[in-house]
Amino acid sequence: MGARILIVDDEEGMREVCSDSLEQIPDVTLVTCSDPQEALKVLANDDFDLLLTDIRMPGMSGVELLERAREHDPELPVVMITGFPSVETAVASLKLGAVDYLTKPFLPDELVANVTRFLEERRLRSENRLLRERLRGRSRFGSLIGQSDAMQRVFELIERVAETDVDVLIQGETGTGKELVACALHERSKRASERFVPVDCGAIPENLLESEFFGYEKGAFTGAQARTIGLLEYANKGTFFLDELGELPAQLQAKLLRALQERQIRRIGGKSHIDVDLRIVSATARDLASEVKAGQFREDLFYRINVVQIALPPLRERDDDVLLLAEHFRERCGRELGKEVAGFQDEVLEVLRAYSWPGNVRELMNVIRRGIAMARGDRISLEDLPDHLVLAAGRDLPTRDGPEAGFFDLRAQRMASFERDYLSQKLEAHGGEVSAAAVAAQIPRGTFYRLLKNHDLKPADFR
Repeated sequence: MGARILIVDDEEGMREVCSDSLEQIPDVTLVTCSDPQEALKVLANDDFDLLLTDIRMPGMSGVELLERAREHDPELPVVMITGFPSVETAVASLKLGAVDYLTKPFLPDELVANVTRFLEERRLRSENRLLRERLRGRSRFGSLIGQSDAMQRVFELIERVAETDVDVLIQGETGTGKELVACALHERSKRASERFVPVDCGAIPENLLESEFFGYEKGAFTGAQARTIGLLEYANKGTFFLDELGELPAQLQAKLLRALQERQIRRIGGKSHIDVDLRIVSATARDLASEVKAGQFREDLFYRINVVQIALPPLRERDDDVLLLAEHFRERCGRELGKEVAGFQDEVLEVLRAYSWPGNVRELMNVIRRGIAMARGDRISLEDLPDHLVLAAGRDLPTRDGPEAGFFDLRAQRMASFERDYLSQKLEAHGGEVSAAAVAAQIPRGTFYRLLKNHDLKPADFR
């Protein structure tokens, strides 16, 4: 649905000038009024995205109309126009919430650029508010959050297999939330009242894995002073979660396969077999099918644990979820840090959407946590984000054609200015030594040279 703009001016010529100019904006609906009282009736019966009003009009001033309009919609952007500018009127208008104050005559392009910017900012604020509402709706699945089609398919698959006892393999890049999926499967299963036992196969030293998995009897080896049950036995009746399964050594792969096939284990140094009733959920960031072909992972174990596979999409393929997750982490991390912020500046939302998130959801959470810690006002700003993230996102931000180009050109200029200042700071801090500056900026040296050329920066000027 396009934007709706109400234009109020007692001069017919000015209404036509504003209408002709703003018709350039795509998908915009314009409504004009010559009388402020009529405008109030229109505002009471319909919703608008922006009000453009003259200040001097018979019967009611634009400042009074502004005040009455903001009672109806406190977030309505209002642009004041006047042929008789005064400091007192400008101050009064801005105090009441006007977003701009234009003096006649003004250039049509100036009006279009400013109105486009205010409409974009209102859209982002509305989107942020909707994100909060969606967090309380179908976009939440336990600790998992997502409204994208890809995540909705994941939710549906969890629902379908959770109550069964089939073994599940979760595949996804680091930071996509594989353990959260495993927890969701357990919490919705018939084993929910029993233990959920996670084990990171890459975090336990190889020489300890067998004893950790299977346990040992007293005297089984030096230091085994008492019988100790293993994780598989501890998880009896519950869910055993093998995180980063691809890190499991080949020798233990064979022993684990036997235990899973027979649902029996034997402690190190023990002689009897112990029955275990388990559901196995595994996760990996590796392509296990390719590793099976390369002989790096047991084919029989792969097929044993890969009864149902859940593929978690990376965050870069979940455009609809980035801001939703950011809003969730803003609330959660704010509570954890004891420093709640009200939201994000509009430029931050643009950067969060443009960035490719190689670290996925975990990286996003850490960025928001950092932003809250660094924030000096009630909103997270660009200055509160990591420099490398803003630079990377700035290069990926989309360009626009047509009437909207003014706003986006301003944004691109702001990003370019930030990038130039950042590069200059790094060069100055390292005495013009490009290699050291590139390392400090975490940018490949070749890319650093290219950026210097783009901004006409010469290392010699900083030595």
